[in-house]
Amino acid sequence: MPVQVQIVIFAVIAAFVLFQLYNVLGKKVGRQPEDNPKPAQAAPAPGTPEAAAAQRANVLDAVTLASIAGLRARDPSFDPNRFLEGARQAYETIVSAYAQGDRETLKPLLTPAVMASFEAGIAARETRGDTETTEFVHPPRADLEEATAVENRAITRVRFLAELRNRVKPAGEGEEAIEERRVAEIWTFERALGAADPNWVLSRTEAATA
Repeated sequence: MPVQVQIVIFAVIAAFVLFQLYNVLGKKVGRQPEDNPKPAQAAPAPGTPEAAAAQRANVLDAVTLASIAGLRARDPSFDPNRFLEGARQAYETIVSAYAQGDRETLKPLLTPAVMASFEAGIAARETRGDTETTEFVHPPRADLEEATAVENRAITRVRFLAELRNRVKPAGEGEEAIEERRVAEIWTFERALGAADPNWVLSRTEAATA
């Protein structure tokens, strides 16, 4: 058989083999990722607290980061994540201590002005003879709104969202009243830069939108 004919035959055989390999290897085998696409996560419904929180996170992120940079220029040790965890714990402690009238716990956590305001509320409740306890239905949410340095003080503003269950027992034979409510507040914390005491104290509370 002439060499040219043999070459043509081998070429035909090679083409057939390659065609069969493509049929096997070129096809998708088994389940592919696109066969089970992950459902898109639904966006929060407009007007809900979750949607408002998401919008604040998007809008305030750049501003908050800029202010944090300003504070960290004065205090390189400032860690926003660690601070927020501490602020959340302080929030729970202060809310519970105020309900119980625990002045000893409150005093080192508040500025004198805030302590005087809390003291007035506690004294009024004691005059009525009421007793109160507060429980957190869920762990409170804490979002850093601002962190800056003013003169020799570090100042932060934190937005808290919490669901509280209050139990108030009036004096005498009155029945205990139980109330569940959603609270949105902005708390301002401050501390002296360069001081030996690194703890933050609450210097202001104000109502906020959820």
